[in-house]
Amino acid sequence: MSTLHEEITSRKTFAIISHPDAGKTTLTEKLLYFGGAIREAGSVKGKKNTKQATSDWMEIERQRGISVTSSVLEFDYNGHHINILDTPGHEDFSEDTYRTLTAADSATMLIDAAKGVEAQTEKLFKVCSMRGIPIFTFINKMDREVREPFEVMEEMENVLGIRSYPMNWPIGMGQNFFGIYDRHARKVELFNPDNPSDVEVRQISGPEDPLLDELVEPSFLSQFREEMELLDVAGDPYDEDKIFRGELTPVFFGSAVSNFGVQNFLEHFLYFAPSPVGRESDQGFVEPVQDLFSGFIFKIQANMNPKHRDRIAFMRITSGKYTQGMTVNHSRLNKTMRLAQPTQFLAQDRSIVEEAYAGDIIGLFDPGTFRIGDTLAGKGNFQFAEMPHFSPEQFAAVSVKDAMKHKSFEKGIQQLTEEGLMQLFQTYNRYPEQQIIGVVGGLQFEVLEHRLKNEYNSDIHLEHLPLTIARWVTGDEKELDTFRKKQRNLAIDRDNKLVALFENEFQMNMAKDKYPNLVFHENSFTG
Repeated sequence: MSTLHEEITSRKTFAIISHPDAGKTTLTEKLLYFGGAIREAGSVKGKKNTKQATSDWMEIERQRGISVTSSVLEFDYNGHHINILDTPGHEDFSEDTYRTLTAADSATMLIDAAKGVEAQTEKLFKVCSMRGIPIFTFINKMDREVREPFEVMEEMENVLGIRSYPMNWPIGMGQNFFGIYDRHARKVELFNPDNPSDVEVRQISGPEDPLLDELVEPSFLSQFREEMELLDVAGDPYDEDKIFRGELTPVFFGSAVSNFGVQNFLEHFLYFAPSPVGRESDQGFVEPVQDLFSGFIFKIQANMNPKHRDRIAFMRITSGKYTQGMTVNHSRLNKTMRLAQPTQFLAQDRSIVEEAYAGDIIGLFDPGTFRIGDTLAGKGNFQFAEMPHFSPEQFAAVSVKDAMKHKSFEKGIQQLTEEGLMQLFQTYNRYPEQQIIGVVGGLQFEVLEHRLKNEYNSDIHLEHLPLTIARWVTGDEKELDTFRKKQRNLAIDRDNKLVALFENEFQMNMAKDKYPNLVFHENSFTG
């Protein structure tokens, strides 16, 4: 029987980050395939007559062929319990991705070898970097026409500011891709373009082994040996401390769609990636390996099961052990509650959890009790650090087309706001009052319309507003009173906090100059 320490240290909880179309969902499915969680890896393109990606479970994702909500996927492999946080690649859903990263202990950064470091990868990398979490890099699509590996690594350093250590190295690329050389295990994995899953593995003494002369064409072998010599002389040395601090990224090459190099990556990753790490709270650091159970809500998702119209709050267990039916303290509400039937996930498929440990992600049935960022603990009343929060950049007034559907419309708006799909504001000192939706990217409006219609039977009208900035306003009461009376485009958020909406930065700076004793906050955590 495993001890608490053994159970927790066997956990590996990580997120996969990338730009859209880099192959993230494909990589996720191949990892699930190796873990035995699925029997075959499906097409992820969202076309007719193709098997849909396991992690893309929402109807609009199937129609568009993109991931727009974070999925939680868990499986066992070689004595490890793995939790993958599969995040949206589309930039309009950055906020959901950023929140999900708070639940991860490490990240896998997926880079398209032809395109290099792309904009969304750079954004997500910065969040990981701010948190100082280890980042493992998988350079994908090596069996296509791609850029030179050294060029991609140099771009990673110039754009992201992170040095890299290749754990394996490609032999050739594109149509002349012969395979990869594992620098640690001193073995070569040979790529068979006719049957990529049929991987031939040969143990060798190193890059100069004569066996390679029999396996690889001379010109490509010569280039490979030159590259390996350059890596050994001028490349960064392997440094585990730097990897754990997020200053050096181990790099792996392969092709997710061909299922080549993925198992090599997975086995190295599980060996080197950190087990669950603790979290900072307002009463000090909480270590994962302790008897006290604690966790925090990082995501809320309504209607994962269309038949039941339920709502699930995703909790990252931070310390200790969960047992079915246990009682916990809800810090924000300052009350005790019983966790009756939490679930674990393979996308929308779920199973009841009888026990879970620090590092695991479990889903709690949510009757409207939870908010993103809530802390639950076996005893005590502490809170973990607040969630990252974006200021919206696009705004629209929202109303229901059919007044008879107003009740279901209001329920849908409330639930989708609590999920974090968008932010909801009410106009201040204005008649008639209007509800205003604020989002980071325009695709969120499309998802909002789709989900309100399909899940709440409510058609809506969106009137896009010429606003681009939201600022939460606090400060001198007298000046604040004048500001409330004279400033245009004021609103209140769901916590009744005052928010000023501006058309542009010039307008916002004028307000700052006019009201020097007020503070204009970029998010609602105004203290």
